[in-house]
Amino acid sequence: MGNCLQHQVAEGDSTKFTFGDDIWDEFNDSYDLNYNYSNVEAAAPCRSCSLLDESSLPFFILTSVLGILASGAVLFALLRPLFHWRVCPERPLLVQLAVGSALFSIAVPVLAPGLRGVQGTALCHLAHMLWYGSAFAQALLIVCHACLGPKMGRRQVPDITLRLGVGLWGMAILLGLPVTLASDTSLGFCSLTFSRSHWFLQLSHAAACFTVFTMLPLALLGAKALTKILGRGPCPWVNVLWAWFVFWWLHGVAVGLDFLVRSKALVLSTCLAQQALDLLQHLAEAVAILHCVAAPLLLALSYHQTARTSPPALPLPLTRPAPLDTQGGKS
Repeated sequence: MGNCLQHQVAEGDSTKFTFGDDIWDEFNDSYDLNYNYSNVEAAAPCRSCSLLDESSLPFFILTSVLGILASGAVLFALLRPLFHWRVCPERPLLVQLAVGSALFSIAVPVLAPGLRGVQGTALCHLAHMLWYGSAFAQALLIVCHACLGPKMGRRQVPDITLRLGVGLWGMAILLGLPVTLASDTSLGFCSLTFSRSHWFLQLSHAAACFTVFTMLPLALLGAKALTKILGRGPCPWVNVLWAWFVFWWLHGVAVGLDFLVRSKALVLSTCLAQQALDLLQHLAEAVAILHCVAAPLLLALSYHQTARTSPPALPLPLTRPAPLDTQGGKS
C-alpha cells in the first residue's frame, strides 16, 4: 500500500532560533510540562520496506520474457497439426489458459514500478485490463473445468466449450473494468488511484478479487470434501490445474485487507501492523506475477495426464476385398 506517513524535515533554509539558558529556565518554571511519550512514538514516521520498487524492474522483465516463451511453447505444442492424432478433450480449455497466461506476461513489464514517464494513460488502462482480465478468465475457466469435469470438449456437447469460453472471457472483462477505470499515470507511472469519489470502483475490485481468487478455490475444496463425506452428487474433478490458485489466493486476501484499511473498517493501530500489511501486499503481487511462468508448466502436465488416461482412438476397420465370382465367370 505504501501510504505510511513520512515527515518532511526542513534543511538548509529552515529558520533557526537561539534562546538563552535564562529564557528556558523561566519557561520551565512557568509551565509544568508533562509530555506523553507514547503519543510521540505513535506519531513517528512509519516506513515500510518495499519489495517491489524501482530496483525490481529486472524481475518484472525476466518474468515477462520467461512467461511469454513458456506460453508460446505450450500454444505451439497444442495447436500444431502433429498433435492432432492424439485425442485430448481438454485441448480448447488448455489453449484458452495458455492465451490468458501469455496476455498476463505481456502486461507485466508495463506495470513495473521502475518505468516512469514511459506509459501513457491508454497503455496503462490496457495493461491493467490484460493483467486482471486474463487472471479472472483463467480462474473462471479452471473452476468451470473442475465443475464440468470430462464433459468439456467431448463430442456429446460440441458447443459447450466455445460458448462457455466466450461467456467466461466476457465476465472476466467486466470484472476487470473497475481496476481499469481507476488506473492512471498522474504520479508519473502507471498506478491505481482510488479516491473517495470513486469508492464504488475500489469496492467492486476488492470484491471481485476476494471472491474469484480466494473464495472460489475454498468453495471447490469444500464441495469436494462434502461430496466425499455424503457420497451424493457429482464431485468436483480434481486436476493439477487447481495449483494455479496457489499463486493468486494470497493476492485476493491482500486486496480485501487493503480495502478494509482504506475504508476505515479495519484500523491498524501500530506501525508493525502497517508494515506487515505492506509486506503482505508486495509478497502477494510477486507470487501472482510468478504464475505466468508456472502456469504453462501446469498446462503441459495437465495435457500429459489427460493424453495418457484418455482412451486411444479406435483404428479404422480393415475391409477385405470381395471374392471374385469364379463360378459366374464360367460359361
